[in-house]
Amino acid sequence: IYGYEGACSGLHGHTWKVEVEVKANQTNELGISFDFKELKAITEPIIQQLDHHHLNEVPPFDHENPTAENLSRYIYEKVRGQLPAHISISRVTVWESENYAVSYSEE
Repeated sequence: IYGYEGACSGLHGHTWKVEVEVKANQTNELGISFDFKELKAITEPIIQQLDHHHLNEVPPFDHENPTAENLSRYIYEKVRGQLPAHISISRVTVWESENYAVSYSEE
């Protein structure tokens, strides 16, 4: 993390966990608002662009620090742009460890 004073200023890694929450005002005849399989099909390619890469070399993190805060906002914006009209994104949470996470939402 550029400009950070401490151990995280150097190259280091995390095993991120990403949680994506969506919301809807209705369900279909099966009681499903949005199939998780469809959400996964949207989310997985976004995550794969980041997974097992040196994030400081992956746009936009080649000029923006790859903090959990920035990652959650980035994923939020990417997922939001691919959801069907009747589904909205609620929040994206990025877990840096088992105990620490940050969420991004525009609510």
